Amino acid sequence: MRAVGNELAARLTETVQYLDLDNRGLPLDRAQDEEEEDLARMLIATAWYQVLARTSIGFAFTPLAKAAMENPDAFTLTRLLELPHPDMVDDVVNQLHKAAHSPLQDVRARTRPEECHGGPTFAGARITADADLAVDGLLLDFKSTRHPLKEMSQHTAWQLTGHLLLDAADTYRIDTVGLYLTRTGVLASWPVEDFLDLLGACPRDLTELRAVFRELLTGCHGHADAPYFTTQKDVDHVRRLLERLAPVAAPGCCPTCLQPLPQATGHVRKFCTTRCRARAQVLRNRGLMPGGPRPLLPGPRLPHPDLSDDT
Repeated sequence: MRAVGNELAARLTETVQYLDLDNRGLPLDRAQDEEEEDLARMLIATAWYQVLARTSIGFAFTPLAKAAMENPDAFTLTRLLELPHPDMVDDVVNQLHKAAHSPLQDVRARTRPEECHGGPTFAGARITADADLAVDGLLLDFKSTRHPLKEMSQHTAWQLTGHLLLDAADTYRIDTVGLYLTRTGVLASWPVEDFLDLLGACPRDLTELRAVFRELLTGCHGHADAPYFTTQKDVDHVRRLLERLAPVAAPGCCPTCLQPLPQATGHVRKFCTTRCRARAQVLRNRGLMPGGPRPLLPGPRLPHPDLSDDT
């Protein structure tokens, strides 16, 4: 599999160079049908190798792993590129054509290849993480879901937020975050301030949020899925971080969003909107506003038992 994978990487590099995919002066879907199908097959096969890089458990169920295990001697690059089902190939090609007539074209037209950072990582981050694309201040995540209306889930929102906060060095100058839905050709994006507002973030100073997030990750010891609330010390540490983020409004500002209050008309206003009034009670109950209880956090959680002796 390693030898075939190296051949695949070389073939993919040659194809990208031959098709001149970085050339902004040429249309995105300019290749012939056979060339597009060949590229789609290589990308699908590359995705199977990517599964191996992320989770060996899932990799065992890929056509790549099954074919290699069934007959290692006959496993070649030719055999690998025969594995993707024609429907899968058509699906990838259709997503390419959709992208060629989507808002991605505007992003492509206004940028240069060297400004596009595919799979960006974050210097100094305390966990290993990579986003999908950072370009011209836009942090973009690609989703290929069959149910696009359900895509903006809490998980997706947290994923975007995590990548935004991990760029503590402000390497990519992110001022906008967004999603590109590959099967519908929709690009939805939000300025960072609006995105944090939609999430209900109290302070919106990105530098401050990134600093606190960096401190929070010290308890993960480099592993994003590490048990965090294992001791009372962990709980107290997170509670102190949340207390630091509790909003403190300046005079004449809304205590919830910290924005200046609109000019009063006949009565003194405490909140700028009814939404902020309702959010204030929720934040106060959770200990995230002055005058409320201490922040509510999960209790200490014991680490998972080591089952290595049993296995």
